Amino acid sequence: MSTLLPAADRARSSRLRDALLAAAFTADGLLDLLGAPAYAALARSETVPALRATRGDGPLETLVRLFLLQMPAPSARAAVALPVEDCLAGGWLVRDGDAVRATVDVRPYGGPDGQDWWIVSDLGCAVGGAGGIAGGGTGPSGVDRAQLVLGVGGASTTLAGITVRTPVESALDLGTGSGIQALHATQHATRVTATDLNPRALHIARLTLELSGVAEADLREGSLFEPVAGDTFDLIVSNPPFVISPGARLTYRDGGMGGDDLCRTLVQQSADRLNDGGYCQLLANWQHVEGEDWRERLSSWVPRGCDAWIVQREVQDVAQYAELWLRDAGDHRTGPAEYAARYDAWLEEFEARRTKGIGFGWITLRKSGADRPSVVAEEWPHPVEQPLGPTIRSHFERQDFLRTHDDAALLASRFVLADEVVQEQVGLPGAEDPEHVVLRHNRGMRRATKVDTVGAGFAGVCDGSLTAGRILDAIAQLVGEDPVLLRDRTPEAIRTLVEQGFLTPAGE
Repeated sequence: MSTLLPAADRARSSRLRDALLAAAFTADGLLDLLGAPAYAALARSETVPALRATRGDGPLETLVRLFLLQMPAPSARAAVALPVEDCLAGGWLVRDGDAVRATVDVRPYGGPDGQDWWIVSDLGCAVGGAGGIAGGGTGPSGVDRAQLVLGVGGASTTLAGITVRTPVESALDLGTGSGIQALHATQHATRVTATDLNPRALHIARLTLELSGVAEADLREGSLFEPVAGDTFDLIVSNPPFVISPGARLTYRDGGMGGDDLCRTLVQQSADRLNDGGYCQLLANWQHVEGEDWRERLSSWVPRGCDAWIVQREVQDVAQYAELWLRDAGDHRTGPAEYAARYDAWLEEFEARRTKGIGFGWITLRKSGADRPSVVAEEWPHPVEQPLGPTIRSHFERQDFLRTHDDAALLASRFVLADEVVQEQVGLPGAEDPEHVVLRHNRGMRRATKVDTVGAGFAGVCDGSLTAGRILDAIAQLVGEDPVLLRDRTPEAIRTLVEQGFLTPAGE
């Protein structure tokens, strides 16, 4: 089958978009048709439930089978759902006897404010990566596997959710792939630039933007920051080819550098491409090297003048990691000898680099220009509430506050208890006093922290009306403690509550 992609044509894309909307080929429409179990199965690249749910002959069933399940549709049935001749002329469809087939996957995607968008990708890559594609050197459309362009996946939606969405003048989507991050950026950035080493990805990203009816982006071909040399941005986002592999087989996942050097390079070079106050946010994998603390190792990547928040969400041992990406590439569908040889090559690479595990997570930098930058590297495998963009922005704003407030200034400040913080008392049933008190935040990172009775009492009355020092004086009087000693020992605990987001400076 031809590797030809649809032509970029805004007028034709607009007509196709009208047809998709008329047939309810949207995220909500897809969920209504398939039901939650089949919808979730499709996100795992399991198509049988969706095939069963689309046995009807309505326009929506036809579009699902064409664009998501790679099934041919009789031309007469397709003509009910689509302007078939227009789609044939534009390259969205090709003839297959008396039927038509799609040339690309088109997946409905709901925008953050209820927008109906669509993500274009290579056939078989709309969800779940390329692992479901049959073995061989090419995908079902004849495309070299190395040049495949994936659609929506868990990594894509994670990055979209953690991105700080304040209005900005300029945004860069580095390694745009199918264009999902650029698509989001068009909603809050005046100027969006998207880059990719793969020219097919740039074309598909253009199709995604056109079909979704958003503003154009400046699309540039090249590696890392090379296409934007001399330019600076208020926001940089990247879901880069971060996989730590023994060779650059697949452009969409293997960066071609040894170990985690690609992610390190992105972090270290980002400061030169950021405007003051700008953010760089990326997903990353990193090595856990024998004899080294991963937190110290990643903190050393952070460029001068930048604050950073590094969150490790998961760690896999080297065997798990190799198996994950062998499946992603479809290597589990090859012969046993070939699979074993490739598996062995991964383990050999890790042994040579003294790698004992691989961390998964996200890295956020902000160009603060601070002489004493805040660099936080932490492990957080617990559930979080997306979108986290507002939480991440608030984290850096609190770092600014703490950096400019010594203990005396802290006690002169007013604080407000964050929304949806609850107190839990832990101890034996019937005991007069709890063993300890826990504050639990039910939003954002969903943190929990132990506090003593003074800390719990202090947090409970923080409503912005009294300074921290006045509250502590009142508590000292209640518990019969020397107020001077209480003021001396409490600022560190207040700093912890502010840093972790339980308390917010009043007016911030």
